Amino acid sequence: MNEAALTLEGWYALHDFRTINWSLWNKADDEEKAHALDDLQALWEQWKKTENDNLGSSVVYSIVGQKADLVFFHLRETLEELNELETEFNKSAFARYTIPSYSYVSIVELSNYMAKPGATGDPMDNPEVQARLKPILPKMKHICFYPMNKKRDLQDNWYMLSMEERRGMMRSHGMIGRNYAGKVKQIITGSVGLDDWEWGVTLFSDDPLQFKKLVYEMRFDEVSARFGEFGSFFVGNRQTEDSLIAMMK
Repeated sequence: MNEAALTLEGWYALHDFRTINWSLWNKADDEEKAHALDDLQALWEQWKKTENDNLGSSVVYSIVGQKADLVFFHLRETLEELNELETEFNKSAFARYTIPSYSYVSIVELSNYMAKPGATGDPMDNPEVQARLKPILPKMKHICFYPMNKKRDLQDNWYMLSMEERRGMMRSHGMIGRNYAGKVKQIITGSVGLDDWEWGVTLFSDDPLQFKKLVYEMRFDEVSARFGEFGSFFVGNRQTEDSLIAMMK
């Protein structure tokens, strides 16, 4: 049996994609719409307080295309908190005008593939590691999310490779990402045993063209070219409380 990669886990993650029922929304009167938006604003205030207390983080983006209209991306300490947060949203007046279109449950993850040789001590005592495992989500203009697997297919079976082979390829893969430092912020969440895919990749940038450039360049790396399997891509634009309310009016 090959050596499994060791992982460090941080906050649990929920990508909650919603489609707006515009027909129902357009039939609502001004009082009903105001009540729905007030409910959403009250929830948003709770999310901001959680973030200010460093107990989690949340962002909202509008999705371009027909896969969804909005994504609410939340990080929390426990799976129970994510469940409570989701239920509270579903009970809100605003949720009545939305239809769940997709969701993804995972947990922020770091693996030992990129660990520095000879590193000692408990990595959880490292403030930089803690910041990566429990990040405040970037408030950048655009988001790109996609789930992915590593292949288990005949000769291209990632899990049959030795640790040395996997570590070498992941380091090469990681160097491509470093070329986009300052342009793209990436958060990797593990979902083995939590959702249908093995990882979720969430990218943030102020320039959406960087998503295309980064993903395309990585396709030529052996990790992606031989072993990568990808689900649907979701891309969108950041929403604030004011901009989302304006969108709904």
